[in-house]
Amino acid sequence: MSCRAGFVWGTPQHFNRFIEECGISCELVTPHMLAAPFYRGEFNCLIIPTGFGNPHYSNLLPALRAASARIRHFVENGGNLLVFGAATDKPDTYDWLPFSVTYRHDCYPRQVVCSPGSAAGSLVEDYDPSSIECDGIFLSHNGDTAGTADGSDVIVEKRVGRGNVVVTSVHEFPSRNFLKKFCCAGTRTPF
Repeated sequence: MSCRAGFVWGTPQHFNRFIEECGISCELVTPHMLAAPFYRGEFNCLIIPTGFGNPHYSNLLPALRAASARIRHFVENGGNLLVFGAATDKPDTYDWLPFSVTYRHDCYPRQVVCSPGSAAGSLVEDYDPSSIECDGIFLSHNGDTAGTADGSDVIVEKRVGRGNVVVTSVHEFPSRNFLKKFCCAGTRTPF
């Protein structure tokens, strides 16, 4: 069975093509589709790109909040969720996730150090770890720290039911290796 990702955004992006070049089937899930109770997709992984919380970039945050119960159900039943930086300093921007995360927007290159043994640590393996663009830090969270920069958390992971959630402020595409493993490790789950 092939891996299938849902890319949640209003329009196709270069990221969609990158996902497909990694050998993963990718479907665009628009905010209207995400929030519609009748929408049915089936994915191994959902991907929420950088800027989801900033109304200058997207109108995705209200749809994520409307779909929060479905997102939790998706992950609990074995789907994986990859979430990038919100690109805004609103304290409740991650309130739709199945666990608590507080983020501060602050964009600049950082030296990222990944936790040994963390599956999410391979997220940055295609980059020079001494200078990786990050768009913020996680001030607090109920997950496990998978990567830090300047003493602050920039990659967080958490097991929720049978699925995994990775939240990162790394402002780069994830490594091809990480994307393949993370997407394909998730169970094909209805959304």
